[in-house]
Amino acid sequence: MTKKIIILSALLTIAAMGHSQRMLTLDECRERALQSNRTLKQAELKKEETDALKKMAMMQMLPKVSANGGYMWMDKSVNLLSEDQKQRLNTMGNSLEEDINAALHEQLNGVPLVGDALAERLSGVVSSSGIGNRINGIGNEIVQGLETDTRNMGFGIVTLTQPIYMGGKLAAAYSTARLMDELSGIEYDKEREATLVAVDEAYWQVVSVQHKQRLAEQYAALLDTLERNVELAVEAEVSTKGDLAKVRVKRNEAQMSLTKANNGLLLSKMLLAQRCGMPLDTIFEVGNGQTELLTHGEGDSLSINLDDVYARRAEMRMLRIGDSIAREGVRMAASTLKPNVVFTGGYLFSNPNVFDGFSNSWGGTWMAGVAVSVPLVHPGGVFAVKAAKAKQKEAEYKRREAEELIELQVNKLSCELELAYKRLAEAESSIDEANENLKLADESFKAGVCSSSDVMAAQTAWMQAQSEAIDAHIDIEMCKVYLKQALGR
Repeated sequence: MTKKIIILSALLTIAAMGHSQRMLTLDECRERALQSNRTLKQAELKKEETDALKKMAMMQMLPKVSANGGYMWMDKSVNLLSEDQKQRLNTMGNSLEEDINAALHEQLNGVPLVGDALAERLSGVVSSSGIGNRINGIGNEIVQGLETDTRNMGFGIVTLTQPIYMGGKLAAAYSTARLMDELSGIEYDKEREATLVAVDEAYWQVVSVQHKQRLAEQYAALLDTLERNVELAVEAEVSTKGDLAKVRVKRNEAQMSLTKANNGLLLSKMLLAQRCGMPLDTIFEVGNGQTELLTHGEGDSLSINLDDVYARRAEMRMLRIGDSIAREGVRMAASTLKPNVVFTGGYLFSNPNVFDGFSNSWGGTWMAGVAVSVPLVHPGGVFAVKAAKAKQKEAEYKRREAEELIELQVNKLSCELELAYKRLAEAESSIDEANENLKLADESFKAGVCSSSDVMAAQTAWMQAQSEAIDAHIDIEMCKVYLKQALGR
């Protein structure tokens, strides 16, 4: 009684765990994969990076304001006058008196009787007037005024720079950054598409293995029933022990296939869990736990317009953007051969104040101007333009080649989808025939008309027909996924 209670409790626990398993639909798996995919998150960061670079390129066209300043100590001050010039300025009054006295004596020397006396008297008047000292004072003031105390210097400048014409390089740089931003967005969409395709592959693999597991269980149950029937036939001496041995060997093979199917289901669920960003030991079921494959129907009619496909495909959009980037590269290279015009303005200030006789105070001035740079001899720029044009031509050839490959891919996948529908129709027809054959074999065996080997052959044919139908269903689903991806949908 105790053993029965333990077994019953274990069965109830297993049943409760089965009912508490997480149910995941295909849409839920896709959502989880998009949220957890690290490569997709990197693509998001790449998009943010290129968006910032685009804004930075646009800022290059706007004026820039910068401020610079500094301090310098020197052992000596800057002298605008030499020592000899200072000496002459400080004594220029004395020199002037001497020149006047010499001129008086020279002019009055020839006057009879009173010449010398008059010259001496006038010289005394000049000396007593103090004009020499006053002029000496003026000279001294000039010397002091030209003295510069530049041992401690502070200076600064605030500059505004506005590009007027840079040969087209700024516009080309902004266009290139804008195209790169658009390109990163397409790369994100492409990575998102690849993530969804990978999840779809893993999901339908789980569905396929799950159905084959159930098929293996049904096949094993058929062999179990056949084994019991053959045992009864052996007891009734209708069949031989050799027939029973053959059935048991086949049953053991079926049990081994069931074990492989169970292991395959576990591994396929681990793969799906990994792509959904869940722990590998997560217990879950796909769909509603009883996922049924679609019944056979006519193939989906997909209207294919290659021009629309080229417009939607991420690869083609990336190549077209690459072509546009190459054209901007030509503009960028050509800008090195064109003149550059820049407006500049600002405010310059310093201490000592050079605008007020080198006084120890802060002083400054506004300034504005236009700078022009014209390349005269620039052979490197000519070859840069040729290289850029060759790269543009190369991008055009790549785009044309990609169009041909895409057309081939779309046609190939369309044929594969059509073939998968035909395989499904043939498999379903084979299932009907295998069901009828198995029914007749069972009835014939019970009537003693056929052997157990005939029944096993009918069971094997039934299992193969069911397996081929499952494969055809999964092929249809995956062909749809791949074809939609090829069509850019």
